[in-house]
Amino acid sequence: MADQNGPTARIVVGVDGSEPSRKALRWALAQARRQNAAVEAVTGWTIPATSSFVPVPASDLEAAARQALAHAVDQERHTAPEVPLNTHIVLGHPAQLLVDTANGADLLVVGSRGLGGFTGTLLGSVSRYCVEHATCPVVVMRDNET
Repeated sequence: MADQNGPTARIVVGVDGSEPSRKALRWALAQARRQNAAVEAVTGWTIPATSSFVPVPASDLEAAARQALAHAVDQERHTAPEVPLNTHIVLGHPAQLLVDTANGADLLVVGSRGLGGFTGTLLGSVSRYCVEHATCPVVVMRDNET
């Protein structure tokens, strides 16, 4: 539980609605409880290159990202309701947004694979980028499904 002075640390977690990202959120909330930290759950969204073939309004893409984040938070929040939790939905490449948001944070937590990418890879492109470029420690939650 946070002391009277509030959280003393900041944990950033990437959430895209996938099971690995929900696992990352659960872990981040538990870690935040242990170290008196606040959690920032971040979702980045982009306009896919293929959208020129099938026009999708940007507002629909942002709404989908907002809904995925809200659903994940709703599903996992009960695990640590006392932990301060802020959410951010930002237009831009998710990997760069996570690294930028985690600048000055105590920890960045990501899933090993999210909604995109190839299922055979050990680390997705977002988690790999975060490990290689973040200025704080990074925890990558592995997807145990085979």
